[in-house]
Amino acid sequence: MSSVRQNLSLVLVSLFVYLVGVTSAWAQPSGARGDDFIYRVMPNDTLIQLSTRFTGTPDNWSTLQSLNNVADPYALPIGLELRIPFALIPQVEAQAIMTHIIGQAFVNQQPAQREAALNEGDVLSTAAHSFVTFRLPDGSVAALPPDTSLRIERLRTFMGTGLLDSILSLQSGDLESSVAPDGQGVGRYEVRTPVSITGVRGTRWRVRTDNHGARTEVLSGAVQMGPQRADGPRVSSNHGIAVTADGQILPARPLLAPPALRVNDAPGSARSINIEPVAGAVHYQIRVAGDAAGTQPVWSDIVTHGPVRYHTPGAGTWYVLVRAIDDLGLMSADATLEVDGRAVLISGAGDAIQTGYGDVVVLTDF
Repeated sequence: MSSVRQNLSLVLVSLFVYLVGVTSAWAQPSGARGDDFIYRVMPNDTLIQLSTRFTGTPDNWSTLQSLNNVADPYALPIGLELRIPFALIPQVEAQAIMTHIIGQAFVNQQPAQREAALNEGDVLSTAAHSFVTFRLPDGSVAALPPDTSLRIERLRTFMGTGLLDSILSLQSGDLESSVAPDGQGVGRYEVRTPVSITGVRGTRWRVRTDNHGARTEVLSGAVQMGPQRADGPRVSSNHGIAVTADGQILPARPLLAPPALRVNDAPGSARSINIEPVAGAVHYQIRVAGDAAGTQPVWSDIVTHGPVRYHTPGAGTWYVLVRAIDDLGLMSADATLEVDGRAVLISGAGDAIQTGYGDVVVLTDF
């Protein structure tokens, strides 16, 4: 019996050591740079060990040594950002899950379904007045507003690391992302537009593309920006950057301050928001969502000033989110108001039906 206990103890100790090793591997990745995975070296790391952990074989240590100009493969500088080509890391296919649909959304031109899986190669699109949110295997969340088309170019996990390798091709419209919200590290999360590539090294950001180019706003953390297949500037928190239609990267600039808001609701009339003007703002975006983070939007509009009418699709708690927009089309962080919802009559296109006096038709129980 003592022999069995001893063997069991050895197994538990080995399992603990293994889990500590896996946790360390999850904690250290610092993102992606081009086609390389970036790992920050920890005490006692060696190239042979890291080659085995991330590429599945010790045989790639010399490739890593040459790529990173390492003098001694057994004495790596602590904190060194080691480049490991994604091509060397074994991967398995992954899936995303649709978590929120308002209006009409399509996957490969077929009606999208909530809780349905999204796979590598799928094309997701939203119609007018429609919104979609999907969740990636590492907990990252991506939200698409109306008139957006997105192709999932790559959706895989790095085997043995718990990290995601994803490339999203934004063909038109907008994309908002909250990346690796649990802080477990980012493998690769890239959004590519016809004129730019944005690689995440932070947590929350937005990308939009149209005929005039692309715009990126970083709300927290940082992203690596660049033209197609080339390194560009690093954009830090609360800054935005624009890329012209011909690929020219304009200087990064601070985002405008969120506007101050005030609810202006009169019983029996249309609901509205007063917006305090923001210096440098040329437009304002207003949205209504089911959550304070805005990942479950149900309505949106672009206006030049307030007061702005809005509607909620039903009773309960809703959130009105407003952003200031500058002359480059860069948007501020959200100013958010919690409001009590009420049901209104909605048309087939998703708009609130109004009376001849411009008031929305409110539904009440009798």
